[in-house]
Amino acid sequence: MKVVRSNLKPLLDKEGISIRQLAERTGLQFETLRRMYNDETKQYNKEMLAKVCEELNIEIDELLILEDE
Repeated sequence: MKVVRSNLKPLLDKEGISIRQLAERTGLQFETLRRMYNDETKQYNKEMLAKVCEELNIEIDELLILEDE
């Protein structure tokens, strides 16, 4: 079975950006981004995904990855 996983932690670590900095830059809630960073998000909001991708200048398939469970 395949599952969707967040790749936000490695992306932010690579760029040297904190969750708090990303929250300030995107206007998104810190807690929302913290859950995504820790891969605890149950549902993804389209607007949130777009803001994160735009801020990090990445495509959606770099942010969310499909892996075997």
